[in-house]
Amino acid sequence: MQNSESSAKNPRVLPVDFGTGATTALVYERQGPPVGASLILAHGAGAGQRSPFLVEFAQGLSQRGLDIVTFNFPYTEQGRKLPDRRPVLDACYRAVMAAAQREVESARSWLFAGGKSMGGRIATHVVAADADSRVAGLVLLGYPLHPPGRPDERRDAHLPELRRPALIVQGSRDTFGTPAEFASVVQAMSPAPTLHVVERGDHSFKVVPGGKAVQAALHARLQDTIVEWIQSVMSGRASIT
Repeated sequence: MQNSESSAKNPRVLPVDFGTGATTALVYERQGPPVGASLILAHGAGAGQRSPFLVEFAQGLSQRGLDIVTFNFPYTEQGRKLPDRRPVLDACYRAVMAAAQREVESARSWLFAGGKSMGGRIATHVVAADADSRVAGLVLLGYPLHPPGRPDERRDAHLPELRRPALIVQGSRDTFGTPAEFASVVQAMSPAPTLHVVERGDHSFKVVPGGKAVQAALHARLQDTIVEWIQSVMSGRASIT
């Protein structure tokens, strides 16, 4: 294992081939006392795995004892702006899950999936489609319940098929779906997901009034929340049906 500083700044590169394409994943190996679990964090539609948000969360969560895997979807890896169609995104995510279980020891015991916005949504589709998936739970950071300004175009029909614990972190000002809009989603899912509301936060959890210090403290609290929730799943306090 790399030392803590090296692992945080220079994550291990993991090539991933999924038959019809290839991409690159990064493994941020845990630092300090291990939680004993891995979390895959996929990027959102407009930013890749090297975005400041994803790097900050990957580093922060690895410092808290998780093994973190990030990756680029093919369109991002190739420098394109328009996301691939969902079958390609799904295939890529499945391949990264398989690679994580081969290459990261903790992922063979406890694997969690998720991501920011679109990345989290793709994780839910992949897990919902595979009843035998070994994914223990999902971490969804700003789930895109609908496009901004189009609340009737919902993206939640598949969520009851997850049948696993889920942590949904949602800003109270998120134009992709406010916490209030998740009421019916929570009722339809079993086990009921944990909905963590970022007060005054937008889709990227930016709060008003804000500032660098305020955002850094907020992100640190969110990273604590994610680790505590994962530990609750591992201890059986959040069950898998």
